[in-house]
Amino acid sequence: MHPLWILLLSTLVVVIGIVRLRTGAFFALMLAAFGVSFLAPGDLFDKIPRVVTALGSSAGKLAMIIASAAVIGQCMTDSGAADRIVRAFLKAFGEKRAPAALMSSGFVLSIPVFFDTVFYLLVPLARSLHRRTGRHYLLYILAVASGAVATHTLVPPTPGPLAVAQQLSVDIGLMMVMGIAVGLPCALLGLALAHVMQARFDLPMRPLSGAVETGSESSPVPVHLPDTALPSLSLSVLPIVLPVALLAAGTIMPMLTQSLAADHWLIGLQPLIKVLGDPNAALLIAAVTAALVYVSHAKPSREKWGRDIELTVMSAGTIILITAAGGAFGAMLKEAGVGHAIQTLFTDGRPAGGLLLLLIGWLIASLLKISQGSTTVAMITASSMLAAMIEGQVLPFNPVYLALAIGFGGLCVVWMNDSGFWIIARMSGFTEMEVLKTWTLILIVISLAGLALTALLARFLPLI
Repeated sequence: MHPLWILLLSTLVVVIGIVRLRTGAFFALMLAAFGVSFLAPGDLFDKIPRVVTALGSSAGKLAMIIASAAVIGQCMTDSGAADRIVRAFLKAFGEKRAPAALMSSGFVLSIPVFFDTVFYLLVPLARSLHRRTGRHYLLYILAVASGAVATHTLVPPTPGPLAVAQQLSVDIGLMMVMGIAVGLPCALLGLALAHVMQARFDLPMRPLSGAVETGSESSPVPVHLPDTALPSLSLSVLPIVLPVALLAAGTIMPMLTQSLAADHWLIGLQPLIKVLGDPNAALLIAAVTAALVYVSHAKPSREKWGRDIELTVMSAGTIILITAAGGAFGAMLKEAGVGHAIQTLFTDGRPAGGLLLLLIGWLIASLLKISQGSTTVAMITASSMLAAMIEGQVLPFNPVYLALAIGFGGLCVVWMNDSGFWIIARMSGFTEMEVLKTWTLILIVISLAGLALTALLARFLPLI
């Protein structure tokens, strides 16, 4: 069978499995991987083992990172560290610039904490601010979402960008740094567009069914707690800053030491930095730090502590399986020769140009996002296809830009088949049409602007 037919059939299996049959992302991706393996060249007796081997290889590379990230997020929420960071931003910006504080809080917290958790944490604060000011409710909600979605989609260790980096062989430290660098202007653009939407649609704050409307009692750490009951700001940000710093050091150190004398003191530090800058080590250290902050400030019993960690790791297990299944799917697409077939489709068999590759990655991720709803699945599947396409090809820029383009494609359209759409609608009290007219339009603009910014950086700062 022609590789493009294999690609089409396997993509349909993923989309139909998730959207129509409700099998879940893991089984849909695994069914697609087994189907591709049987249709791809190779010995019959090897078709099942190679899928399982690819699944195990992907899980082995990502399991520790994802589990550590889940522990970091949960411990930061339960210890009050997340709440401390929000208060610090509100104090720095002031109530008049509360939208910027909410955007910044969402941007920082969504690096280790998943988007839905950040939204649950910050929406009660947005509602409390609206009760106090009597205005700008839509702006507050969109500011939270704009900051959180940028880092959730572009910055590891959240599953989407982490899986894309692994598929495209992008250094995770570099992915974090570039994701933050590109995500910040896009989050600021989202904030600016939120102001525009507030001027056009002055939506009221409506009661939420089953929600407590006095203060922010529905947040994991109630905002009426005194500052003395929360961790210090330096301890609160440590689980975020520490892995970013370690991974960045592991990325930069080899470049710094290339031109140094053999007896320079930095040369002696290189082995230690290499060990600590390994993604597994960096995230594990950050997880231990977050756990120590939680234990020292929340003082949970041993039973509660054990139960919390166990539930957190169990929830991370689902994400690990989905991400690993995406890796297995990508490996089978390579076996089927899909990469060369896509190149032939777009370029008559010649290697695709750099900007065309970015556009292809963005377009595939966008179409997958629109069709099945999950940004993470769209990014994992798109990166699997692009990894097969660029195998053995020398790119005119660092593959981190291709990863960013795929991330922005995964943002393109949010509508009723996306769980994030319903989280925003239900937690804010907006109707489906109100979310479509505001948040969906903002994400389309951010997606296109992010693609343009990525293309400019790839052209003038190729990082090779």
